[in-house]
Amino acid sequence: MTIQLNTDKNLTIHQEYDEKIQTQLNEGLSRYSDLITRLEVHLSDENGSKEGLDDKRCLLEARITGKEPLAVTNMGNTYDLAITGALTKLKSALEKVAGKMKSH
Repeated sequence: MTIQLNTDKNLTIHQEYDEKIQTQLNEGLSRYSDLITRLEVHLSDENGSKEGLDDKRCLLEARITGKEPLAVTNMGNTYDLAITGALTKLKSALEKVAGKMKSH
């Protein structure tokens, strides 16, 4: 599974944080690694440089072998919270896809 990290102009990802995100996603999605060919991570700050609640956005798009891509979005006060929430949503969606693939 290839992970591609994309950010908006308001965010610069340092090497350590990039590695932390990659590890979190690899561990969280290890059960589905045979399904996912590529995972795109889009991080953005909806308010730009202004402060605000739940203004950090994480969109995860999973490319699945033989299926349409799955995309989930989550907002949070921090990027970590946004990523964790999106990961939870993606795991739920992948569970449904995996269940349908097994039943066919």
